[in-house]
Amino acid sequence: MSHRPFPGRRSVLRGSLAASAALSLPTALGAAPAFARSGRPKAGWGVQAGDVTCDSGLVWVRSDRPARMIVETSATESFRNPRRWHGPLLGPGTDFTGTTPLRGLPSGEQIHYRVLLADPDDPRRTGEPVTGSFRTASTKRRDGVRFVWSGDLAGQGWGINPNLGGYRIYEAMGALDPDFFLCSGDNIYADGPLTETVALPGGRTWRNITTQEKAKVAETLAEFRGNFRYNLLDENLRAFNARVPSIIQWDDHEVTNNWYPGEILGDTRYTEKNVDVLASRARQAFSEYFPISTLRRPGGRVHRVQHHGPLLDVFVLDMRTYRNANSTDDQPTDPQGILGREQLEWLKRELSRSRAVWKVIASDMPIGLVVPDTGDGKPNIEAVAQGDPGRPLGRELQIAELLRFVKHRRITGTVWLTADVHYTSAQHYQPSKAAFTDFEPFWEFVSGPLNAGAFPANTLDGTFGPDRVFLNAPTTANVSPADGYQFFGEVDIDGGSGELTVRLREQDGTVLFTQVLQPGRVGQ
Repeated sequence: MSHRPFPGRRSVLRGSLAASAALSLPTALGAAPAFARSGRPKAGWGVQAGDVTCDSGLVWVRSDRPARMIVETSATESFRNPRRWHGPLLGPGTDFTGTTPLRGLPSGEQIHYRVLLADPDDPRRTGEPVTGSFRTASTKRRDGVRFVWSGDLAGQGWGINPNLGGYRIYEAMGALDPDFFLCSGDNIYADGPLTETVALPGGRTWRNITTQEKAKVAETLAEFRGNFRYNLLDENLRAFNARVPSIIQWDDHEVTNNWYPGEILGDTRYTEKNVDVLASRARQAFSEYFPISTLRRPGGRVHRVQHHGPLLDVFVLDMRTYRNANSTDDQPTDPQGILGREQLEWLKRELSRSRAVWKVIASDMPIGLVVPDTGDGKPNIEAVAQGDPGRPLGRELQIAELLRFVKHRRITGTVWLTADVHYTSAQHYQPSKAAFTDFEPFWEFVSGPLNAGAFPANTLDGTFGPDRVFLNAPTTANVSPADGYQFFGEVDIDGGSGELTVRLREQDGTVLFTQVLQPGRVGQ
C-alpha cells in the first residue's frame, strides 16, 4: 500500500497543544469559560475537521465570546501565501460554535489550517490562532485508504480520569495516521451523570473530572451543550481532533437510553418526559458541536454518503430519528422499521449508484445481535434482532429487504461496521446457516467502547445466519476502563490489490483480530 507520510504531524500537534494551553482552559478543565468581553477571543476547546472529501472539508471551532471565525489554509506549516476563508459570526445562538466549509481543495494532499477568532467590532483584534491539519481523499486509487472507528464515550459513570491520563485511546488511534475517524454513535452520555469518585474492585478508586452539566441527566439545551463540551476537556481528544478529521453519527445516548420518537419517559430523574422535546434540544447541540455537512442544510439530517475516492464510500445511517417504537419486534409486517421507509429507499438508491470498490455501511446498531430494552419492565427490543431464529419479523424485515436488494442488484464490497454493545467482535453472515437465505454473505465488525463500561457479549439471532468468528468481551457488566476492554477498529484498503483489511484493536493499539477481504464480490 502506498500511503504518504503525515508531514510535520508532530510539530502540528505541538503547535495545536501550545495554542490550546496559551488559551487557558478553565481551571482543572472542569468549568465552562466565562464570556468576558475584555481582551481577545480565545478558542480553548480546540479545532475539528469533518466530512472531508477529495476537494472539501469542514472546520469547527468554539469561541469564549462573540467573534468572527476566520480560517486560513496552506500546503505547508509555515503558512506562506495562505488562502483565507471567512466563516460565520459566533454567538450565543450556537453556543459560540461555528463551522466553515472549505471547497476547491487539492485532492490527496495534506491541508494545514489555522483558525483565528476576530473581534466583531474590530476585525484587527484576533486571538491566538489554533492550528490543525487533515488529508483530503485521493482521486488516485493507488494511494489507498486507512481509517479507524469506535463509539461510546464517557458512559456508565466513567468520565475523564486524570489519574489514568484521560481518554488515552485517542493517542493510540492517532498513532496509526488514519485518513479519518468514524464515530459510530454515543458521542456523549446525556443520561449518564458523573460523580467525582467511583469505588472499584480491590479498594481502588476511579476519579472523574466533573462539571455542572454532568451532575444530572441532560434536559435543557444548555445541559446538552455542556455534555458535548465535557469531552473536549480531554487533551487527548483535542489533540486527535486537530490531526484526524471525523465522520460522526449518533445513537441513543446523545438523548437518553434506548429512545425512540414519540416516547414518554417514566424515568423519575427527568422533569421533561417528552422525548421528542429532549431529542430536539440534543439534535441542536449535536449539530453545533460537530462538523457534519448534511446538518448544515435545510431540514438537516444525520444519514449521508461520504465519498472517499475510488476505493471507498461510507454510508452513514441514522437508526434513531425514523424508527418505530421499541416493542417485542415480532410483528409480521413492519413498513417503518428501524430506518424508516424514506431512509431505506435512500440507502438502496445510493448503494446502487456507488462505484467505489468498498461500500462501508456505518450502522449505529448491530444487525444480528439481540439488544434488549427492558426499561419499562417489558421484554422489548432495542435494535433489530429479537432472538427468534426463524423467518424475518419486525425490524428484521427491513434488513432482509436491503440484503435481498444488494444480492439482486449485484452490489459488491459491502461491509457493516458498528459499535453500541461495548465489546469487540466479528460476525460473518451466511445464507447457508440462515432462516432467510435470499442474500449474499457479508461481514459485520463491532468495536468499542472508547471510554465507557464494558459488557458481556449479546446473544446471536439465527435469522441471517451469523457466525461469531471472534469475540473479546468481559464476563461481568460495566467493567471500568481502568480494567481494560476498551476497543477500536482499523480498516486499511490497499491501493494496489484493493484488499480490505480489518483489525480489531485494544486501547493501546494491540491487534486482537485480523480479517482480509477480497474486492469485487457481491455482498462480501
